[in-house]
Amino acid sequence: MLTAKQRELLLFIDDRLKDKGISPSFDEMREALDLKSKSGVHRLISALEERGFIRRLPNRARALEVVKLPEARPSATVTPIRPVTTAPANDTLEIPMHGKIAAGTPIEALQGTESFAVPAALLGTGEHYALEVSGDSMVDEGILDGDFALIRKVDVAHDGEIVVALIDEEEATLKTFRREGSMIRLDPANRNYEPQRYDPRRVRIQGRLAGLIRRY
Repeated sequence: MLTAKQRELLLFIDDRLKDKGISPSFDEMREALDLKSKSGVHRLISALEERGFIRRLPNRARALEVVKLPEARPSATVTPIRPVTTAPANDTLEIPMHGKIAAGTPIEALQGTESFAVPAALLGTGEHYALEVSGDSMVDEGILDGDFALIRKVDVAHDGEIVVALIDEEEATLKTFRREGSMIRLDPANRNYEPQRYDPRRVRIQGRLAGLIRRY
């Protein structure tokens, strides 16, 4: 039996996964449930995980998977559980490796033409490329210095998505995209960094975070 808040969060995560293919950020979950802090979101997620409704995917940022839903949504219609499919462990794809990208102060724009082998199960539809993360400004989203970000090529972004943004056609950065009035705000996930604000004409979206690989 789920509480009202647990049910609300579970359905919010499920709807976002179906709509965008990536789970919402903790800030988005906090805002959606009208909670005062992220700690409340963490408690709800832990409760859902303990009850077997969701699971965390290892080594991936913001990676939550809905394992099952309540027997009936508020509309009293039963929603079938999506089957979980796993690609064979040796099923890999080669995607372009475009060098390093800053998760702190923007660095030199995307470079490099090497290839990067990725488990096919980590990629969805569309065209992808890989970037090595440099910096620590996205640590609260689980994105660490030296990680490899898997990026799906898109040229538009929605609020709350983690994107590759090209600034002034010269510098690339990995940040959470938001609109703030007539400006674009690129938010870090580290309290030691300040949001970056730009005129939309200075920003070009290069892709959206699709997954993360960490080497030990």
